[in-house]
Amino acid sequence: MLYYLFNWLDAQFGLSGAGVFRFISFRASMAGILSLLIALWVGKGIIRWLQKKQIGETIRELGLEGQMQKKGTPTMGGIIIVISILIPTLLFAKLENIYVILMLISTIWMGTIGLIDDYIKVFKKNKEGLKATSKLIGQLLLGAIIAVVIDYTHKISDLPLETNLPILKDKFSYSDLIPGANNAWFIYVPVIIFICMAVTNAVNLTDGIDGLAAGTTAIVGVGLGILAYASGNIKFADYLNIIYVPNSGEVVVFLAAVIGACLGFLWYNGYPAQVFMGDTGSLALGGAIAAVSIIIKMELLIPILCGVFFSESLSVVLQVAWFKYTKKRYGEGRRIFLMSPLHHHFQKLNIPESKITLRFWLVTVILVLATLALLKLR
Repeated sequence: MLYYLFNWLDAQFGLSGAGVFRFISFRASMAGILSLLIALWVGKGIIRWLQKKQIGETIRELGLEGQMQKKGTPTMGGIIIVISILIPTLLFAKLENIYVILMLISTIWMGTIGLIDDYIKVFKKNKEGLKATSKLIGQLLLGAIIAVVIDYTHKISDLPLETNLPILKDKFSYSDLIPGANNAWFIYVPVIIFICMAVTNAVNLTDGIDGLAAGTTAIVGVGLGILAYASGNIKFADYLNIIYVPNSGEVVVFLAAVIGACLGFLWYNGYPAQVFMGDTGSLALGGAIAAVSIIIKMELLIPILCGVFFSESLSVVLQVAWFKYTKKRYGEGRRIFLMSPLHHHFQKLNIPESKITLRFWLVTVILVLATLALLKLR
């Protein structure tokens, strides 16, 4: 909104300095700063309200050190994150940009599903929360919306449905997998739906110890921001030999808001946490990451860039699959990890929670740098 206001003031009155709002770098910086300040300011009030309403976390006994001390800690703190993302994006991004609209829809859509899940857990005293099938349907529908919108924008611009590949110099075209010039969406839509479901669930699984999901998302957001800026700049895209995505520069403004929101939330969520984000925050962040990755054609780099999220999700899949297989074959279920998701395995090894979080952050930094290096090596 401010972009349009200052452009009008510049055009009408030649207001000194108003033209700076035309620069993505300036608007992204302002969005990040404002997001951080909103999270810090709003967070304190929301935490007090959650404590007053006794909206606390119910803890299942899993035999983890310090686990029961978390009982009663306010949850649903993801509201802080969602508010801190939406307000700066609405103020500093170009709201007619289809990618901005898509990212806002993704964040609100998944945040709402998470809010319903948290509400059922807290107010209805149902530890299971929203049914898994209902969550999956919501994620599936969001993936379908993103895929259809991207497919439509490509058709009207006469652009192929392509994506960047890690390591390899060539781009990957979805039309290579199916004959027919206009049949790529038969492959594209299911792939995008799968990515949306995988990423949102992976971020949700990572939110198990203080500060882990928020800090990891902030680091991933920095990596995605660099990639988004390069994808939206025809010179940088050509230099790095990645797909140029017209009008995708506004993604950087949104990501700056995501990073600011996560850092502001960490003020209260760092060990020992004063508030948990709950599914409201983790699903919203997962939806945002998935949407951004797809928009800037980096969806196939997710396993590297989001390696921590990927490993957390993979640990659960492997644990469940191996347990079922061994139970069927040997009559007794066996485990690969002491506990899944992966961060609980390290907790079982008596590694302090804060150290696990810090190490996962460092691994994420390495993976982000590796992703950027792989693009250059291409």
